[in-house]
Amino acid sequence: MSVKFRILPLFLLFALLLSCSSNNGRLVVKGSFKGINQGELYIYGMDGTYPLDTIALTKGEFQYQIPLQDSITFVLVFPNFSELPVFGEPGAEIMIEGDATHLKETKITGTKTNEELTAFRLKTSGQTPPEMARSAAEFIKEHPQSPSSIYLLNRYFIQSAEPNYHQAYNLANAILRANPGNQRMTEVTRWLTGLKGLKNHQRLLSFTATDINGKTVSSSDLNAKINVIAVWSTWNYESRNILRQLQQMRSWQNRDIKILGICVDADIKECKRLATRDSLAWTTICDGKMWETPILQKTGLSYVPDNIITDKQGNILGHSLNYSDLRKIIDEHFQE
Repeated sequence: MSVKFRILPLFLLFALLLSCSSNNGRLVVKGSFKGINQGELYIYGMDGTYPLDTIALTKGEFQYQIPLQDSITFVLVFPNFSELPVFGEPGAEIMIEGDATHLKETKITGTKTNEELTAFRLKTSGQTPPEMARSAAEFIKEHPQSPSSIYLLNRYFIQSAEPNYHQAYNLANAILRANPGNQRMTEVTRWLTGLKGLKNHQRLLSFTATDINGKTVSSSDLNAKINVIAVWSTWNYESRNILRQLQQMRSWQNRDIKILGICVDADIKECKRLATRDSLAWTTICDGKMWETPILQKTGLSYVPDNIITDKQGNILGHSLNYSDLRKIIDEHFQE
C-alpha cells in the first residue's frame, strides 16, 4: 500500500487559521444521539495539538471536557467513520444533538461558528456533491470573514475527492481580503497559486532555485524529451525507491530524460551525503526549509513522494503518479 505524506498538511493549516483567542478556559461538549445506545466516539484536534481521544456514550448521551487556550477545530468521528467538525472555543459549552442514521442533520449549538455550519448542513443535507460545492462557494462569498468559510474551502475544494484548486484560489483570495494581514491565509493563497497550475496539458509554471552545490537551476533547464521533478526525503523509503527506479529507467537505452530532485530534509548535509552515496547523477534542491521551500509552493507539489512529468515544451503530462503510472507515460513517449 502506497503511503504519501503531505508536505504541507492543508487540513492542519486551515484548522490553525481558526486559532484567534488567548483566553484561558475549558471547552465542554455535551450531546445525545438517537440510534446509538452504548459505544464510543472519537475526537481529535485538526491542528495536531490534541491527539485522538475517546468519548464514551451511555444511553446515547455523552459529555467531554478539555482545557483550551485557543480556538481550535475538532473532528468528531462516529463508529461508521463519518465525521463532523466541531469548532471549540475556550470557556464555551457546546451542545450536539442528532440521529445516528441522519448525521448530516446533527445540530451543533453553543457558538456562532457551530451554529453557522449547522445551518449550512441542514440547508444542503439533500444536495448532490456538485450542488454542495456550489452552496459552499456561495456561503464563502457571502461570509468570507467567517471561520466556517475556511472550513468549507478546505472541505469542498481542497481535501475533496476531486480538488478544484483554481476555484479554491479565487475563494481563498476572497477570504484573505476579508481577513487582511492573516499571514497563514496568505501562505495558503500562495500555495494554491502552484496547485491551481497542476493540470495535465498545461504549462509548468516557471521557477528558479539553487541546488545543493550552489548552482542556479530553473524550469527552462527541463528541456529533455521527458522531464521529471521528484520530491523525496532521506526518511521516506518509497520516495527513495522511486529515485532508484527513475535512475535505472533513464540509463536504459540512454533515454533523453532529465530529473530534478527536491529533497525536503531539514538537514542539508544528510541530503548531500545520501545523494552522493546513491550516485544521484542529477540536480538536487535542498534548502533545509522542508515544506516552506519556495519551489514547492511555486509548483504545487505537496507530498512525499510527489512528482510532475513534463515534455520538452514544458507541458505537464501527469503529476502525483505512482511509479507504475510514471513509467507508463515515459514508455509511451519513447515509443512515439
